Amino acid sequence: MLDNKTIYDAMTIKLTAEDIPMEIPKMDPSIRRAPKRIAKLSEHDIELALRNALRYIPEEFHEMLAPEFLKELEDRGRIYGYRFRPEGNLYGKPIDEYKGKCVEAKAVQVMIDNNLDFDIALYPYELVTYGETGQVCQNWMQYRLIKKYLENMTQDQTLVMASGHPTGLFRSNPYAPRVIITNGLMVGLFDNYDDWARGIAMGVANYGQMTAGGWMYIGPQGIVHGTYSTILNAGRLFCGVPADGDLAGKLFVTSGLGGMSGAQGKACVIAKGVAIVAEVDLSRINTRLEQGWVNVIANTPEEAFKIAEEKLASKTPYAIAYHGNIVEILEYAIEHNKHIDLLSDQTSCHAVYDGGYCPVGTSFEERTKLLGTDRAKFRELVNEGLKRHYKAIKTLHDRGVYFFDYGNSFLKSIYDVGVKEISKNGKDDKEGFIFPSYVEDILGPELFDYGYGPFRWVCLSRKKEDLLKTDKAALELVDPNRRYQDRDNYMWIKDADKNGLVVGTQARIFYQDAMSRTRIALKFNEMVRNGEIGPVMLGRDHHDVSGTDSPFRETSNIKDGSNIMADMATQCFAGNAARGMTMIALHNGGGVGIGKSINGGFGMVLDGSKRVDDILWQAMPWDVMGGVARRAWARNPHSIETVIEYNYDNRGTDHITLPYIVSDELIKKVLKNSWFLRNKRIFLRIKNLKKFSFYTFEISL
Repeated sequence: MLDNKTIYDAMTIKLTAEDIPMEIPKMDPSIRRAPKRIAKLSEHDIELALRNALRYIPEEFHEMLAPEFLKELEDRGRIYGYRFRPEGNLYGKPIDEYKGKCVEAKAVQVMIDNNLDFDIALYPYELVTYGETGQVCQNWMQYRLIKKYLENMTQDQTLVMASGHPTGLFRSNPYAPRVIITNGLMVGLFDNYDDWARGIAMGVANYGQMTAGGWMYIGPQGIVHGTYSTILNAGRLFCGVPADGDLAGKLFVTSGLGGMSGAQGKACVIAKGVAIVAEVDLSRINTRLEQGWVNVIANTPEEAFKIAEEKLASKTPYAIAYHGNIVEILEYAIEHNKHIDLLSDQTSCHAVYDGGYCPVGTSFEERTKLLGTDRAKFRELVNEGLKRHYKAIKTLHDRGVYFFDYGNSFLKSIYDVGVKEISKNGKDDKEGFIFPSYVEDILGPELFDYGYGPFRWVCLSRKKEDLLKTDKAALELVDPNRRYQDRDNYMWIKDADKNGLVVGTQARIFYQDAMSRTRIALKFNEMVRNGEIGPVMLGRDHHDVSGTDSPFRETSNIKDGSNIMADMATQCFAGNAARGMTMIALHNGGGVGIGKSINGGFGMVLDGSKRVDDILWQAMPWDVMGGVARRAWARNPHSIETVIEYNYDNRGTDHITLPYIVSDELIKKVLKNSWFLRNKRIFLRIKNLKKFSFYTFEISL
């Protein structure tokens, strides 16, 4: 007969009486809080939620905590275990201030705490880093236990993380990963929003988003570079900006100033353009004002366009935060015939009914209240708001404005509320939508297909001088004359410090291709070895060349039908594990929602050792080229070019399969002569004629 004393004695790493605060820590009322979460829970589910939360806690505290946890579930929709949150602000401290038996374990703690920093996290008390639902882990009991595991872990052990739960430490070796993370990997039959919401409420699932639960977020800087590259290239492709030009005199209109979307105004200014960014949450606007990432608040559409037109006339880079709904801006532009060059949206539409999208006519405060009191009404308002939003975009598009989906599931949400005309093929969402994803038109062909993606690093010392040294070293390894992508990236890193991009830890993001990332990584490790800088954590956004399978975003420019497959992200994850990356992660959902993508990511600690050099040589090219290989196999021309070059440069070690190109004329000829297709076309024409509607037969093989 098992008893809790036997269980307690069998664990050396566990929560003990010392880890149970006798008082719930005070919470700062100025800090944003997550809205109440809603899930359909049976009485049995509620019972499971309590049992699942209490299994972290020694039995003698169950009676005290059970009612408290039940109240959290009733009031917040989740059990967060607020009592277990450390007092005050958490942030990524210098690595030497952490306990640990190896540098990697200390480094991971830096990254976890950075994700929960008041300056970074969207809802820090609910462990949400960004994207409305992207959490470091499920609850504060897990946080405390994870810290204990990391403080005890050696270089011969690996910590296994399952949707926020520390499964345990297992024997490995210094060349193996120190942490393996998975989040929200639902079995196919249950891979949907409702089952996930039930799972997270019961304490068995976690939405890691990407770098939230993957512990590699570096604040909104992480997407400033991607946004800069996106809008700059959009200007070149669709607004007549020359290859060596910028967005001076161009207007970018968009919405969202929260976590990832907070980058938009800053990115536009760096690209020398003018931005109007709509945001309903005043606290988010104030954060960006304090950071200097937006220049001014406008309270009416008239005021926003007046300021924008003044700055456009003088070609002064400027970011205007409009406190209100984006639809108000768009409808004003339509009514008053205002010129817009580039148009997008970056609200959290992957969580459209969880507060990620605020419908027009509803204030932020009303939105928050409705989320807790009347979800049905809120859903109705969101559906109507999305339709009105789409109508405004369609009108502007028809007038010549270039609109792109910023990978936030915005167009998929519009399709899901019944606007079927947005479908590209007129039937379903399999081939995308009439408006392109930013990856489909811009980042995919212009960056990802070459291997350029969001490479990033964190100076674990938290010393600015270390970051400046790494900036300088990276700059020296980039040839601005190779292609325009390198010139853009060169200018980015040259001006990075001047642009004041750091929020939280001393970190940098820098779009680079496979071998450039490898050279930079090796150089940084050499600098650590020589004592020039302290240890560095390398990583990337999962939004990258090879880390993510996401048909509405990262793989939207995959046109061979394999956009529905998740082999690439899974292979990337497994390959990084096999080659010894420090921290590897695999997530369901990413920035587009549960069931819509699989994301693989990594973190790699540079400690100056030759061991790390060996891992970098194997892992860094693989992490990128696995994705370039898949893109080449999908017949993407720039990826084929990149693979050809890679095969020649790496003969004897690496080799990637390339596709032969089939003649368009041959395919047309063969299809034209097909008896089956000829008859199917005849049938479809008959079927579409109302007077022949009595025909019910089907033609099939």
